[in-house]
Amino acid sequence: MSLYELIFGFTAATKAKHPECFTATAIDRHTCHRTTPMQVLSLGMSRTGTASMHAALTILGYDTYHGFHFYSNVLDTDMWREAYESKYFALPGSPILDYHFFDKLLGHVSAVTDIPAASLGPELISAYPDAKVVLVEREIEAWYKSFHDVFITTARSAVIPWIAWLDSAYTKRMWWIGEKGVALGQFGARNADEFAANARSTYRNHYAELRETMKSRPNDLLEFQLRDGWKPLCEFLGKEVPDSSRV
Repeated sequence: MSLYELIFGFTAATKAKHPECFTATAIDRHTCHRTTPMQVLSLGMSRTGTASMHAALTILGYDTYHGFHFYSNVLDTDMWREAYESKYFALPGSPILDYHFFDKLLGHVSAVTDIPAASLGPELISAYPDAKVVLVEREIEAWYKSFHDVFITTARSAVIPWIAWLDSAYTKRMWWIGEKGVALGQFGARNADEFAANARSTYRNHYAELRETMKSRPNDLLEFQLRDGWKPLCEFLGKEVPDSSRV
């Protein structure tokens, strides 16, 4: 998915690749509850292969939540906003980020990958102590280039804030997650230049914090790279290696 597509509409190729994004629903997650156990927390940063991890976990039988899922249920962004406000801005009245909260927001899935979930890694680990944790990491400069091309380029756009102002029901919700939740909250960036300047240190700190969080549970943590293939992932999760040629 690209910035162009967000503004001007999605291509047939994107719709075919991610059909779950284009089945529009209007579910208020505040009213939901857990219907399946949370089993896998794939908490690598966005642009480290989260779409591939979504595909892999889905093949292995997990109902998996990726950041692009709120394109099909925009109301999800309301609870994600509450989560960012609670963690990064400590706003009065913000919810406690425990299993009660996440069972509403993520109760319909058994695995997560990508942001917004990756922005809330320690909280999800605390909420679901029985879940396995997977960290997918890339060489930092390769990651930065990919991240810059998507996130920071988008942050420099003068068009999206205007569209968000005009479309409060949809685009404004998406814009808030990226501009306020991710950029200002997780990356401490007030503008695109700070977003770029803070990116590498935020990336390093993200992985360091999660490794420290999992230090007491080393057997529940897999450090994984996509080039490792199916075997280490399947062994870690207790799954048979599928016929698919690659993760």
